[in-house]
Amino acid sequence: MLKTGPLWALGTMSGTSLDGVDAAMVRTDGVTIDRFGPHAYRPYTPAERAIIAAGLGRWQTEPGVAEAAELVENAHAEVLSGFDGADVVGFHGQTLAHDPRGGRTHQAGDGRVLAEALGLPVVWDFRSNDVAMGGEGAPLAPFFHFACAKWIGEETPLAFLNLGGVGNITWVDPAKPRAEDEGAILAFDTGPANAPLNDLMQARRGLSQDEGGALAAQGTVAEPVIAAFLDHSYFFRMPPKSLDRNDFNGLSEAVSTLSDADAAATLTAAIAASVARGMEHCPTPPARLLVTGGGRHNPTLMAMLADRLDCVVEPVEAAGLNGDMLEAQAFAFLAVRVVRGLPTSCPSTTGVKAAVGGGNISRPDAP
Repeated sequence: MLKTGPLWALGTMSGTSLDGVDAAMVRTDGVTIDRFGPHAYRPYTPAERAIIAAGLGRWQTEPGVAEAAELVENAHAEVLSGFDGADVVGFHGQTLAHDPRGGRTHQAGDGRVLAEALGLPVVWDFRSNDVAMGGEGAPLAPFFHFACAKWIGEETPLAFLNLGGVGNITWVDPAKPRAEDEGAILAFDTGPANAPLNDLMQARRGLSQDEGGALAAQGTVAEPVIAAFLDHSYFFRMPPKSLDRNDFNGLSEAVSTLSDADAAATLTAAIAASVARGMEHCPTPPARLLVTGGGRHNPTLMAMLADRLDCVVEPVEAAGLNGDMLEAQAFAFLAVRVVRGLPTSCPSTTGVKAAVGGGNISRPDAP
């Protein structure tokens, strides 16, 4: 039985950019943030990334999935074993496939394995319950973003933009008492973010990313590609809405004949263009856009965002937050909400019909 009051939660995130495992501690009661704790990062090797990539788009019993799941479990156990003092662990796993319209989502990795390895209760499979209840199952960080807006003392609407493999945005009105209150938050995936760009760099240069946006800065954006990209049916759907990593494979094909630099520039511009299109859905224009995830380290991308948007665009570090660990911290926060019986998503975040909690809880030595 977990104690009452704030808990030290240890959260993890292994995103669709396939770079590695983030792990971070947060002390919270699941409503407010008390303080942030230590954090760590465990990168995937090129060979490990290849194993996980081989499982992308596949479901539980398909070839390559068991190998990817075992790798994910072992990598998480490795990094999480280096922490002390956690009361509960929030384990997101590795998204391999996401088909909410088909009523299914697949995050590889079994929380029961981690519970036994760590000797701690582990909350996992955060998305399935939301999808089963008719929601998109993503994004799930918005309730944490709402708590962050309160923690940094914001009083007027702002937005958080996460640029991982896929982009997602959370519009927040911190004047509302609770995240699940009507009008408090709106969240949705904006479009592809780092995934197509990282895939391009790996395929053409043998690199994991366009470091510092250097290659994109040398190229010219193919505007016809951007115009065709923005005609995708996804951009005409009202939020909440979510994406799978592979939903925009046509974008990679569209730049296949471009030079390396022009392809990188075009894929980077596509990220900014999709965010700008997404911002049109915000209930009121936010005065500030706080960017988290790997994309904020790309000056070329940040400049493109600033050029397309009418608000201040800055990394979340400007507000005293850790953009490398925000997703891991979010799943630490959500783990406490799950054990406290609080909702983790609501109609304005995933489109689920009512506020709903998600996640399985596995305890050591429990079946």
